[in-house]
Amino acid sequence: MSLVGIDTGGTFTDLVIYDEAEERIEVSKIPTLRGREDAVFLQGVESLDLSAIGRITHGTTVGTNAILEGAGARTAVLTTRGFRDVLEIGRTQRLVPQSLFDPKFVRPKPVVPREMRLEIDERTLADGRVEVPVDEAQVEEQAEQLKRLGVEALAICYLHAYANGENERRTAAYLEKLLPEVYLSLSHEVVPEYREFERFSTAALNAYLGPRIRNYVGRLEGALGEKGCRAPLFIMTSGGGMLDAERATQFPVRTILSGPAGGVVGGVSVAESMGLDHLITYDMGGTSTDVCLIRDRRPIVST
Repeated sequence: MSLVGIDTGGTFTDLVIYDEAEERIEVSKIPTLRGREDAVFLQGVESLDLSAIGRITHGTTVGTNAILEGAGARTAVLTTRGFRDVLEIGRTQRLVPQSLFDPKFVRPKPVVPREMRLEIDERTLADGRVEVPVDEAQVEEQAEQLKRLGVEALAICYLHAYANGENERRTAAYLEKLLPEVYLSLSHEVVPEYREFERFSTAALNAYLGPRIRNYVGRLEGALGEKGCRAPLFIMTSGGGMLDAERATQFPVRTILSGPAGGVVGGVSVAESMGLDHLITYDMGGTSTDVCLIRDRRPIVST
């Protein structure tokens, strides 16, 4: 039985194969083909007996690079009337505190522009009670507008949906019939927590990445299945854990730092094998460079 680890970057794809029977590790590096990352993935494992693979763990920068290059899907937001500008307003906190008083500060553009943010009459209260249910006629009206906008992905972001996601679920059920080809991201599923800006922006980013990650993972699973591989495919998450392919497709925002997180996990493992407690990992790729400080064999996280 073989365990396979694959990390796809913007320039190279790295492959590690561990043969459990012989306790042997093979490592290889292959140039990445942009837009054909799945083909490179298959090229890396073509010499293996795919039916003998027990598990595939995959770190990818497909989502990372889509954000850095602005190459995500054409995305819209459907929200509670009066709250379309939550993504624009944001919060007063900034990454650099001094910038709060900087007259030259340029606010980052929201992932979804204002003309792509639509509103609907609905209201869930903070205690979870539905005060205004979703009107199917309004959903149909906005579905027509979404068609005219040529939307590929939609984030449904309603006020207080973290307390009760019923209105978001009902809207999604209508839209799945009206716009079956559009990727849907429901804020209460992506981030079931209070604070509207954080939930709305994360759900919007999830939608922005959704079609690209869905297509990529789908092609990968399909090609592996055709070649006789029945091993489960897991995608690294930004937290260093793993998601199965279905969950990674539903929550692609959790894979944004997939590749970088894998490098940190590997760095900690190497530190343990060498008896080191403190180190810095440095992962330079063709699109981005990732640095992590590890103290007492634990990654230091800043927000």
